[in-house]
Amino acid sequence: MENFSLDIIGNEWIIIIFVGLILLLGTKRLPEVSRKIGKFMGEYNKTRNVVQNEFQRAKSDFIPVQGPATTERQKLETMAKSLGIDSTNRSDDELRNLINSKFGGSANEGTGSPSN
Repeated sequence: MENFSLDIIGNEWIIIIFVGLILLLGTKRLPEVSRKIGKFMGEYNKTRNVVQNEFQRAKSDFIPVQGPATTERQKLETMAKSLGIDSTNRSDDELRNLINSKFGGSANEGTGSPSN
């Protein structure tokens, strides 16, 4: 059997698509549709840039952790650092209270014995 494929390359497809659009839409509606497509593409590009900028900003806010925290103190220091709390010269209880207060809890929650 013979192969009857179309050997159409590059710019010829653009011409075929353009002629097809003229046949489907007519010459009066084509400029209107083109404007709508242009507005859509502009909004799409603007939204894409906003999302990419947000991802970059969020990515720069991450604090790198050098492996899993094995001790309670390392966990507290990592949490304090991510919340912007200076952990130097502070006891574990002080760090717990400061971290808890950043999350909206009272300063004394989480310490002492449970109140059953």
